[in-house]
Amino acid sequence: MTTGLFVLLPGMMCDARLFTPQIAALSRTDPIHLAALSGPSTIAELADDVLANAPPNFALAGISMGGIVVMEIFARSPERGQRMALMDTNPRTDRDATRASRDCHMARTENGELATIMRQDAHQDVIPNYLTKGSSKDQIQALRMEMALELGKGVFRRQSNALQKRPDQREVLRPVNIPTWVLCGQDDRSCPVQNHKEIHSLIAGSVLAIIKSAGHLPNLEQPDTITAALRRWMEE
Repeated sequence: MTTGLFVLLPGMMCDARLFTPQIAALSRTDPIHLAALSGPSTIAELADDVLANAPPNFALAGISMGGIVVMEIFARSPERGQRMALMDTNPRTDRDATRASRDCHMARTENGELATIMRQDAHQDVIPNYLTKGSSKDQIQALRMEMALELGKGVFRRQSNALQKRPDQREVLRPVNIPTWVLCGQDDRSCPVQNHKEIHSLIAGSVLAIIKSAGHLPNLEQPDTITAALRRWMEE
């Protein structure tokens, strides 16, 4: 790998454990940096935070909210990112209904309902709404809940605010001229395949990969497939 460092950005209410299979496999040959998205409360500030802690050049891979931050990093410093992988993400801004839903969720977390929201609500990117059927679903749900509860309501509020107020990023993607892979779980209902076909159409020369038997977290649902795809992307 010639990019110097492989930077992974997790999704909402997730940490490095989200990439456990990929870290185990890829760190044998490539340096990996895990970026936390738990501090600032805007996408722009989150991107600046990653840039401040990353080396001059790097490969960027982000899933869900992490993918949104990756797009913002490219918009702010296109010369530093030498490769980009966007997984199960969305280049568009929130719809009005989603913004209203986030307001409700932030208020409920202040009343101690974070676990309930993560477990039961089906109107946002929460556990029951984005995993495909499969034998590992319960295990992935348990991990996601563990990460969310450890990060806590403050991180939930800041990340919700960042997502709620993010700009549309579609025009940011048109000038991308670095090796880019766009990956999506075939059964992702939170960030559906159509999102990724749109991203693919905006980035000339990008590779689109639809992962079968996976929803919003294909890196955990089909870890070997995602790891192999990232290896090919790194070697391109």
